[in-house]
Amino acid sequence: MSSFPLDFHLPPELIAQDPIEPRDAARLLVVNRAAQTLAHHHFRDLPNLLAPGDLLVLNDTRVLPARLFGHRQSTGGHWEGLFLKTFADGSWEMLCQTRGHLREGEAILVESPGPTAGPPLSLTLLTKSPQGRWRVQPSQSGTPQAILERYGHVPLPHYIRKGRDREEDRAHYQTVFAEKPGAVAAPTAGLHFTPETIASLRQRGIDLAFVTLHVGLGTFRPIETEDYTQHAMHAEWGELSETAVQAIRTCKARGGRVVAVGTTAVRVLETAARDGEVRPWSGETELFIYPPYRFRVVDALITNFHLPRTTLLLLVGAFSGVELLQQAYAEAIARRYRFFSYGDAMLIV
Repeated sequence: MSSFPLDFHLPPELIAQDPIEPRDAARLLVVNRAAQTLAHHHFRDLPNLLAPGDLLVLNDTRVLPARLFGHRQSTGGHWEGLFLKTFADGSWEMLCQTRGHLREGEAILVESPGPTAGPPLSLTLLTKSPQGRWRVQPSQSGTPQAILERYGHVPLPHYIRKGRDREEDRAHYQTVFAEKPGAVAAPTAGLHFTPETIASLRQRGIDLAFVTLHVGLGTFRPIETEDYTQHAMHAEWGELSETAVQAIRTCKARGGRVVAVGTTAVRVLETAARDGEVRPWSGETELFIYPPYRFRVVDALITNFHLPRTTLLLLVGAFSGVELLQQAYAEAIARRYRFFSYGDAMLIV
């Protein structure tokens, strides 16, 4: 039996409701595993906290405006949905919430939130899976990205303003290097980077490489099994290119460190190296990292502060060591760091 090794009580006022401006003004707690020390910096200090020859690996996924609000055509009742993925036939997989019971064949009408509102989007409910997810047929043709840009809202987690977005969240809840649409949650460690930070890193001789992992809803799901090793890990689609693999090999050959930006980058890198050597990879990963774990690629980690009883916290604990991470979180709470998606960050070396 493996009881959960990492849990903590967080004062609610430490949950960041908005990002700090500029992004790199966020605080950065530096956790040194070899020295067993904690040090306090700001994210803008990152170039001087790393060494020339190091390689930062960032997740270039782009968050979709995946949350939709509408009403049931039959009753007029309020409806809320979250786009999850698209199927080959053009239908969508969605989570749906409403009062009462939704029925196969009924229609949902979604109004455009923008100032130039067009005709409403109609979503026909086709079938419901045993997991409670609906297969839905949108009335309009086009890619999910195009339709969601017109009708969707930023899918903020519930602990930020109860999930209610503002117009500025379209920029705030997206990294400055976001490129490939597909995530329903942001790779939050990457939110602290600014073009100026990236330019400073490059000037110092620190290279950047990009992976893709489309962050799924399961990333926030708490572990509910008493034995956390029995938790059913969520699958997320990812990709590691030949270009990124070559950058990693070159970094390792020159004695540099591979610095993963976020747990999502860790999942891609360690999935791609499960047989011992990092290779190009794409597909779905269900890799569940918890203590003890031998990391094959990652030498340092930048990460935000995570929710209690989550797989993300276990991954970070496997990298830092459980006791040192417990000390780091206690220190961050005592020093009033800002937590979760819009909060501050840690660098673990």
